[in-house]
Amino acid sequence: MTADASKNRRKPPLGIVTRPGSSLRNKTGPWGIMRPVFDWEKCTGCNTCESICPEGCIRHLEKKQYEADYEYCKGCGMCAAACPFDAITMEEEHR
Repeated sequence: MTADASKNRRKPPLGIVTRPGSSLRNKTGPWGIMRPVFDWEKCTGCNTCESICPEGCIRHLEKKQYEADYEYCKGCGMCAAACPFDAITMEEEHR
């Protein structure tokens, strides 16, 4: 691809939430080395983590309570990076 062609490629708009990937069908989580841990004192229930998870592994339980299904979570850290209140940290998975 030439430099001009790559410069003219369309980029997806920021903030698009797409449908979850295939991990909910294939249990791809067990190979992950990191996992999200929620801090309920900081969480405001904004739903950003559930919306941004590319695999759809985070579920809303009740107000300000979410869970990540570690059997399917790949540990990508997108939820922690997107959390506007720093209520999610990524910790090493110990198996």
